[in-house]
Amino acid sequence: MTKKKSDDAGNTIILNKKARHDYFIEGRHEAGIALEGWEVKSLRAGKVQIRDSYVLLKGGEAFLFGALITPLPTASTHIHPDAQRTRKLLLHRHELDKLIGAVERKGYALIAIAMYWKRGRAKVEIGLARGKKAYDKRADLKEREWERSKQRLLKRH
Repeated sequence: MTKKKSDDAGNTIILNKKARHDYFIEGRHEAGIALEGWEVKSLRAGKVQIRDSYVLLKGGEAFLFGALITPLPTASTHIHPDAQRTRKLLLHRHELDKLIGAVERKGYALIAIAMYWKRGRAKVEIGLARGKKAYDKRADLKEREWERSKQRLLKRH
């Protein structure tokens, strides 16, 4: 019996495509996320948005701000869901220490890049990011256009 490889496309809940446009992503870390029951159901239905989400480090812990998890209409009547509540991220101490050092000393930002399932648990990929200036974004766009035109030229010949 062989092990099946899990395909990442089926496990991905959402990607933050805007992150690569606005930031240079220099490091990636995987973190667990503390969720309530109705949030897990909403994630399974794909009712989540992480475009404007970021991570703050307070008191030696990491928290996800700005992630919008829309409650399903079938949520329980005795629970009043807060779609944009602050969610705690679960990281090992040595990972937290690395991130705290990078953010405080080197001036990096922590942003949510992706959210996905891993062994039945929701995970968030956070990126150690440095902001791009307008001219950096233009240079990236120009480079992407050049790559596309190069591919077209190679395809013709």
